Amino acid sequence: MRIFLITCFRIILFLVASLLTVDSLYLLLQGKIHIGIVLPLLIGTGFLVITLAWTQIQDYLNRHPKIKKTYFILWGLFVIWLMTLAIFAYQLKNHIQDQIINQPVKAIIVLGSGTIRGQPSPTLALRLDRAAQLAQQQPQAWIVLSGGLDFSEQHTEAEVMATYLQQKYRLSTQRMLQEDRSTSTELNLKNSAVLLVQHQISKDMPIAIVTSDFHTIRAQAIAKKQNYSHSMMLAAETPLETRYNAWLREYFAFMSGKILQEY
Repeated sequence: MRIFLITCFRIILFLVASLLTVDSLYLLLQGKIHIGIVLPLLIGTGFLVITLAWTQIQDYLNRHPKIKKTYFILWGLFVIWLMTLAIFAYQLKNHIQDQIINQPVKAIIVLGSGTIRGQPSPTLALRLDRAAQLAQQQPQAWIVLSGGLDFSEQHTEAEVMATYLQQKYRLSTQRMLQEDRSTSTELNLKNSAVLLVQHQISKDMPIAIVTSDFHTIRAQAIAKKQNYSHSMMLAAETPLETRYNAWLREYFAFMSGKILQEY
């Protein structure tokens, strides 16, 4: 029975390792690199080594009891970390399901998420699609497009976003406000507030903030710190090919924000 269980464990570990490694390498070849991609690659590579060199590793551990103890402690810490990650994912999923806007808003802020050769990234395009649906339902709301100039790009995110909404949804550029200097969520919201004040909209008025599903918890925490007292998050779906890597990256971003007391 013990041999059977070990064999099953090795097979499952190998399959998980292969999935993590292939997925990470695919995204790296697409020019994407962040902790949500690099960490799964490292974990996947480590798991592959463990499964392929299982016998040699076990023989070595049996000859070195202290190292064997450390080995199992590390596995225990890894399991605990997975549990915290699962809790975060569960809270995030529930948070996404709670995002319903059923009242008039004064403004719709769309947070930037990168451009590629003058076009919205797939993640940003989905945010804009989500924002456009609300903008069509609420023609009285200003649309704030927030995002500065990406590296190697010639047009700011805000400009690219405005063009996308005008061309795809025929939304009037006259109701769009371009915030084209920010490079982070914190600056997105801070600079957007300045534009809104110029149109007699304060942060205590109903304002919709559109971002990706994985980003809603942290964006709401930052908005709350900046005194957006009546803000409502509107979640856009994340492209499937980057969804879980983005959720993992957001896990670390949220935890570091908590530790650094950014919200």
